[in-house]
Amino acid sequence: MDHKDLIQYCQQDWAEYTEHEFVIQLAHGELNKHAYLHYLKQDFLFLKHYSRAYALAIYKSVTLEEMREPLPSLTALLQTEMSHHVAYCGTWGLTERDMEAEPEDFGTVSYTRYVLDTGMAGDRTDLFVALAPCAIGYGVIGQQLLANNETILEGNPYRSWIELYGGEEFQAGMATTIERLDAMLKEIPLNSQRGQRLCEIFKTATRMEVAFWQQGMNAAQPI
Repeated sequence: MDHKDLIQYCQQDWAEYTEHEFVIQLAHGELNKHAYLHYLKQDFLFLKHYSRAYALAIYKSVTLEEMREPLPSLTALLQTEMSHHVAYCGTWGLTERDMEAEPEDFGTVSYTRYVLDTGMAGDRTDLFVALAPCAIGYGVIGQQLLANNETILEGNPYRSWIELYGGEEFQAGMATTIERLDAMLKEIPLNSQRGQRLCEIFKTATRMEVAFWQQGMNAAQPI
């Protein structure tokens, strides 16, 4: 099996995630500012737990090669992506202190703890499958938005978000994620108990992504 089998297994959930109203409104520059700010603050908290998950991947590794493999991603998360996120949020009037003090929304708690619990209870493959909807999905969304003639870039306050996830750097990272995941899944039969369990993990994490968008939408306020 490979990552395409995981997506095929939960096609409806995947479509709800990658074509969510949050994404559509963002592409059109129509997303409520308060919804976006809530998303940014929760995404900061999510990224902290995402980093913990990569640290867990090292803990769950057996060989030295396996331990080294997640390290570049973890380093990039802590030293680059988190710094970029804080700097970007600063353009929206949010400081690192603001985001550290932000309470975790229920969707953020559910999603991040599900990923970490899956990794603790299972092995590296379980963990990376739980992480995959985020790493792959954002890349797919970025591709789709840049390729869509209905996406508005000029004058769109969310243009930098679209160009970040549709850009070469993130797309290259997504390709690396897919390559690693496919190598892990290669020897696992799709219809085996193990294969179906991994499909369920991917499906649940994808549903969590839908809920993450929705909690942003729910934070919309009159401007």
